[in-house]
Amino acid sequence: MVKKQVPDWLNSSLWSTNTPPPPPPPRHPSPPPSSSVADRKPAVVPEIKPAEPVKVEIRDPLRDGVSSSSSTDHDYNGTPSPTSSTLEDVSKQALLLQEISNKLISLSELRRLASQGIPDGAGVRSTVWKLLLGYLPNDRGLWPSELAKKRSQYKNFKDELLMNPSEIARKKDNSVSVDYDEPRSEGKGLLSRSKITHDEHPLSLGTTSAWNKFFQDTEIIEQIDRDVMRTHPDLHFFSGDTSFAKSNQEALRSILIIFAKLNPGIRYVQGMNEVLAPLFYVFRNDPIEENASSAEADTFFCFVELISGFRDNFCQQLDNSVVGIRSTITKLSQLLKEHDEELWRHLEVTTKVNPQFYAFRWITLLLTQEFTFADSLHIWDILLSDPEGPQETLLRVCCAMLILVRRRLLAGDFTSNLKLLQNYPSTNISHLLYVANKLRSHPVG
Repeated sequence: MVKKQVPDWLNSSLWSTNTPPPPPPPRHPSPPPSSSVADRKPAVVPEIKPAEPVKVEIRDPLRDGVSSSSSTDHDYNGTPSPTSSTLEDVSKQALLLQEISNKLISLSELRRLASQGIPDGAGVRSTVWKLLLGYLPNDRGLWPSELAKKRSQYKNFKDELLMNPSEIARKKDNSVSVDYDEPRSEGKGLLSRSKITHDEHPLSLGTTSAWNKFFQDTEIIEQIDRDVMRTHPDLHFFSGDTSFAKSNQEALRSILIIFAKLNPGIRYVQGMNEVLAPLFYVFRNDPIEENASSAEADTFFCFVELISGFRDNFCQQLDNSVVGIRSTITKLSQLLKEHDEELWRHLEVTTKVNPQFYAFRWITLLLTQEFTFADSLHIWDILLSDPEGPQETLLRVCCAMLILVRRRLLAGDFTSNLKLLQNYPSTNISHLLYVANKLRSHPVG
């Protein structure tokens, strides 16, 4: 058997270093695995704990009343950005604004522009993501009616699905009492009450009982509440005692509960809050007030569309099928073998690092836990703009992550490699995405 050689472009000094630095502590702790995630792992491998992470405060544009158009730009580490507005970013922003200003928007051109990166600011990312996810039609003339329809639909979802049985019964009682709005005399009772049916009784176990469904949903809602409270504790946008942070947490909670009730086949899987957070953050920071105030509704429909592309990864019944999460991880393993067989063999044969020990989180959470929040947004620009769909691009990015640290992996054993991959080191995101794109343009065959 002829051993496959590493392609010359992978050996470029552009990203190879002779003496790799020790891995830095993670930017934020990994989320504790839920029962659904833990139960789905084929083997129990204790996560190798890194050193205590250094707490890094992340700035967000809405903290302390600072608008996104503030005269002083900051990066996500809370320090002034030395190159906050480069000519390249200005050019990209101008081209994107020009495209989304057309009466008929070319999605192929929009994908091409977005795949080069979307600059922060001017609300460009918010509109582009809505177009790429199919929430906005490419005909600008249809936007007002489509947005009004969707936002009204979401309001109805909230009215119907977030109401507890007591409120439902009270609403029914009020509607019935309208028919008896006359003097309480001539033998009529002092109060007009609707008759309580079997399904309306709190102790009913009927399949159509509102109370039975309510108690079944309680466990999921409690899990959602815990996860929402843990969402990006380093971002004041999501965390803290301010009314703004609490309103954002409440929006995430409502979206996840409504999604769980409307999708009984999946319901809620721990980690969905991390996938939801970037969408809501981007839409809530839209400089157009009408869009920012409707961010919850817009986020819900875009979240549904995004999850639909990864639906099989969240469905436990499909774990061992040809479309489930284990099959997806196998595709990543095969992709690495095709492009760097030496690294694949060292990881999976020599050191026996099962890709499920690290790639499960990478894939299901769309890399939101491996990089800073700002870097995650730039990765998502590429995921959402790929005409092949986000999953194939995600696998290429994951493969590129392995290739970028190949020297350290080849020199490591099981323990050091697992620690490295579970706490991926800081890297240049533009360079990572360049390598991922090379994997597409350099097919093996």
